[in-house]
Amino acid sequence: MFSASSATASSSTATARSGRGRRIARLTASVVASGLAVAGVLVGAGGAAADEAPPHQGGATAVLDGLKTYDTAVLRVDGRKQKLPAGLFEMTVDGGGKLKTYCIDIHNPTQDQAKYLETPWDQTSLGSNKDAGRIRWILEHSYPQIDDLSDLAEKAGTGPLTEKTAAAGTQVAIWRFSDKAEVTASDKQAEKLADWLEKNAANSAEPKASLALDPVAVSGRSGERIGPVTVRTNAGQVSVAPPADSASGIGITDKKGKPVTTAADGDRLYFDVPADSPDGSAALTVQATTSVPVGRAFAGVTRSQTQILAGSSESTVSASATASWAEKGAVPAATARKNCESGGVDITVGNKGDEAYTFELDGTEHLVEAGKSLTVTVPVAEDQAYDVTVTGPGGFAKTFKGVLDCRTSGSTTTGGVDTQTLDQPTTTTATAGGGTAGPGGNLAETGSSNATPVIAGIAIAFVVIGGGAVFLLRRRKGQSTGE
Repeated sequence: MFSASSATASSSTATARSGRGRRIARLTASVVASGLAVAGVLVGAGGAAADEAPPHQGGATAVLDGLKTYDTAVLRVDGRKQKLPAGLFEMTVDGGGKLKTYCIDIHNPTQDQAKYLETPWDQTSLGSNKDAGRIRWILEHSYPQIDDLSDLAEKAGTGPLTEKTAAAGTQVAIWRFSDKAEVTASDKQAEKLADWLEKNAANSAEPKASLALDPVAVSGRSGERIGPVTVRTNAGQVSVAPPADSASGIGITDKKGKPVTTAADGDRLYFDVPADSPDGSAALTVQATTSVPVGRAFAGVTRSQTQILAGSSESTVSASATASWAEKGAVPAATARKNCESGGVDITVGNKGDEAYTFELDGTEHLVEAGKSLTVTVPVAEDQAYDVTVTGPGGFAKTFKGVLDCRTSGSTTTGGVDTQTLDQPTTTTATAGGGTAGPGGNLAETGSSNATPVIAGIAIAFVVIGGGAVFLLRRRKGQSTGE
């Protein structure tokens, strides 16, 4: 299968300068775009190594184990038919636990052992899908949430169902809403289940995160309590781990300064930074054991078919937040969030210091006042990888990596599909239909068009990407809090 690599990044050197009594940091970016693709790849140049993380407010992190419970379905595109597997994936949660998921992007490949993050709907294709709530209804009213198959068959009027045909029928119904796909289950009972689910599906609200912190980065002055960071969780209680360097004297407290080791939904946490602390940063982590709510989306860290949760064991979930501080001058904090509506990644740079600074983006200067923040959307093409590093005063550095996966592949794909069978040789990449397994359980190439990635790859091969983008935030050399 043709594979196109993500765009490479070009680094640029940021210079520091002063003006009108203000210390100024400059942020430069360069983006090369074409009619076929826009590569939003950003790399920071700085003395300190950057902390790296995908944009993630917390929740479950899991690894894809493959398609485990499935039957077959028939996908029709442009008058052509393709037989593909349809059913339930399983994932292993980092730290313990198992998830069961269905696919919500029939044409996109899955990658063997891909890493997935619990993700809000608006950062996936569900955000622009008016039927997203109907998909959640299907999950709550079918297998495996309804594991009494006799009862499910009676309600749906299908006749006898097995785990495999119930999973296939459920997946087919989901695809009709997630991908607007013309797809039918091969088994008659499974097809009746899909029809019943499609007909009766009603809108449901997006479920809350299993665990999240908001915001994930804060900044302030040493000698203060920096925050708040608000806990969002469906767990009864979460444990709070303080910064790793206990000798620093930095602790996690409530608003009144009382040390905190546990928290609940809605609690506000603060970093308590002693006045004599040298300029720096620290992180806190919260963790809980809970069932991830049905209907939560899971997006791949690398390009891999987006999933939606159908069931969860008691699983380990976690979230982290960072704080940076300085005695004086500008104090930056940076966060990133996929912006599917605008087609890019929002980089929000805050300044809780007592001096303003400016940054420049594509020839335009932006001023961040003391105590204020500014958000810049970096354009990224659909299915493109991005790598964003923000560096700042006192060795501050933060890197965000991921893939922008905001639309189902079928919404941007043209052309037919190749008819395939389930006995084809296994590969490390599976294309549609939940990208699945043969009898041995390994991922096999199944589903949508083999031609699609080839066509896309050939198109990308003709695109010369001469640059990327570089985000640099630096203070003037020679200052006490500079590099």
